[in-house]
Amino acid sequence: MVRNGYTIGMTDWFLTPDERGNPATDIDRIGPGGSWTEGNLVKPVIHGATYFRRLYDELCVLRAGDRVFFTDWRGDADEVLYPDGPTIGQVLCDLARSGVEVRGLLWRSHSDHLSFNAQENQKLGAELNEAGAEVLLDQRVRRMASHHQKLFVIRHQGEPTKDVAFVGGIDLCHQRRDDERHLGDPQQAPMDPRYGPRAPWHDAAVELRGPVVGDLLRCFVERWDDGHPLDRRTPYRMWVQRRARMPRHPKKLPEAFPDPPEAGRHAVQVLRTYAHKHPGFPFAPKGEYSVARAYQKAFARARRLIYVEDQYFWSRTVAEGLCRALERSAELRLIAVVPRYPDQDGAISGPPARYGQLQAMRMLQAAAPDRVAIFDLENSNGVPIYVHAKVCVVDDEWIACGSDNFNRRSWTNDSELTCAVTGDLAREYRLRLWAEHLGTDTDDPDFLDPELGFARWQRTAAALDAWHDAGESGPRPPGQIRRHDPDPVSRLQTLWAAPLYRHLYDPDGRPRSMRRRNEF
Repeated sequence: MVRNGYTIGMTDWFLTPDERGNPATDIDRIGPGGSWTEGNLVKPVIHGATYFRRLYDELCVLRAGDRVFFTDWRGDADEVLYPDGPTIGQVLCDLARSGVEVRGLLWRSHSDHLSFNAQENQKLGAELNEAGAEVLLDQRVRRMASHHQKLFVIRHQGEPTKDVAFVGGIDLCHQRRDDERHLGDPQQAPMDPRYGPRAPWHDAAVELRGPVVGDLLRCFVERWDDGHPLDRRTPYRMWVQRRARMPRHPKKLPEAFPDPPEAGRHAVQVLRTYAHKHPGFPFAPKGEYSVARAYQKAFARARRLIYVEDQYFWSRTVAEGLCRALERSAELRLIAVVPRYPDQDGAISGPPARYGQLQAMRMLQAAAPDRVAIFDLENSNGVPIYVHAKVCVVDDEWIACGSDNFNRRSWTNDSELTCAVTGDLAREYRLRLWAEHLGTDTDDPDFLDPELGFARWQRTAAALDAWHDAGESGPRPPGQIRRHDPDPVSRLQTLWAAPLYRHLYDPDGRPRSMRRRNEF
């Protein structure tokens, strides 16, 4: 049923165009659906190994005239897609040579010497461009920000029912290709040594078919068609751009395909973050904060359970919304899964990261000490699993999965892309994650009741913690979860870690007026 132009029930969870607050974007529409689409099919994609194999399967059937569009934070040309299989660079280069149109936007990034990705992204872009693709290094972001979106759109000429997109937290790079055993990707990147020489990695994405694929392509096209130069003009950047043979402006895209037809029964809303900057994004001249606004709307509706998996889970801004939800509903419980240690937990890099998370944890536990539980993961060998997933499930009715983390940087500063979905996907995704983490089946009866499920998480973690405390004697208890207990930040460390956290680790990309009002 439709009322006032919107499907009844959808506006309870999804943002209307007015609530998105960005009239310049092309992804909102007039009439039923407003700023979301219905008739989609959405599937969970859990683990990097699963994602890379699905991506390969979809790419290897493409023919001349088909099109591939992608965005990424980091891409390693030599990342293998499956054991003894080809690399992502080989697959995309072969497609470009065969007449498939391949277009990509990689964050230009900072130098690899600063633990960033500039050289790797440049290498992937150069290889693909040599093969006939057009893959560009994009630095059209606010200072101290990054392009963090991870998107693949695959379109078939004349066969729109085959069109598919992938959105999530998984980059095309080393470290990500792990599976449910969590033994790590053989191709490694630098990590905190406590994760071992082959760091276990937990990640997540969604596979989408139907009209939402058109919205996701429009997100790519908006960035591609931004008329501003791809990079700031400095002597060093001029030299880098010339060396990599990277243009300052993309070539015009050919006419877009029409949106794919309906493929299922999922309603999907595409959410983004774009910071307020000068010059502004043409498609978001005042920025866009629909990721933050969607979470706030979902938290305001939460009654029984918020389940989060997040790489950081820090920021007073995020914690305030969760605290309000916990204070409003006495039945609401919050379960969060985070990494045991930051990926870089050195003497200088660690305290600012832990400061932000400890601040958020203290706020949440003060709001509802008996209804907040935060855990980290380890594999069967006792090695910590790095949690890179960005998933949030509210009351088994709404799920968000994408590139954004639960921090102010992702909600205001970096470019982010997330899909929110209503309906059965939320419960299906949660049950699959819970079954893996707790070492049981998806039909476990405790999982259907938030109160019983919350208690089950606490018991499972307590049993594994006690087994370690007792010297690991006897059989190892089932599950992966441990109570999360980050190292404290001393008073002396706080003096310098707090400002570093606020201005470097978790900057605020909102205009001053929004910051003063603490709104998005």
